[in-house]
Amino acid sequence: QVQLVESGGGLVQAGGSLRLSCAASGRTFSTYRMGWFRQAPGKEREFVAAINRNGGSTYYADSVKGRFTISRDNAKNTVYLQMNSLKPEDTAVYYCAASRSVVRTTDPQNYDYWGQGTQVTVSS
Repeated sequence: QVQLVESGGGLVQAGGSLRLSCAASGRTFSTYRMGWFRQAPGKEREFVAAINRNGGSTYYADSVKGRFTISRDNAKNTVYLQMNSLKPEDTAVYYCAASRSVVRTTDPQNYDYWGQGTQVTVSS
């Protein structure tokens, strides 16, 4: 069982930056692939970024590539999402999730544990 708690959301102007954190409970954090997803009002949850177990491999949605960076610190049981050059269309609730999958996956159904989400609002 893994419990995930996100933090770091807020209101920012377009072009600004935010850093989201996701703290995980338990001693098995390093055995999970981690991902960030987001959901805007009236839209489906969409993949944002993911990272493998040791942090050596990352991948991103095309919409955030070059602007967002995912990282993890297994010693602190934490995964991060650095978001730069934010746009109004990045406005959403952001969720972190943990996956036991042995291969990379962008499908929310392949993630086993989810945080409660943190709101990110980007004003124009």
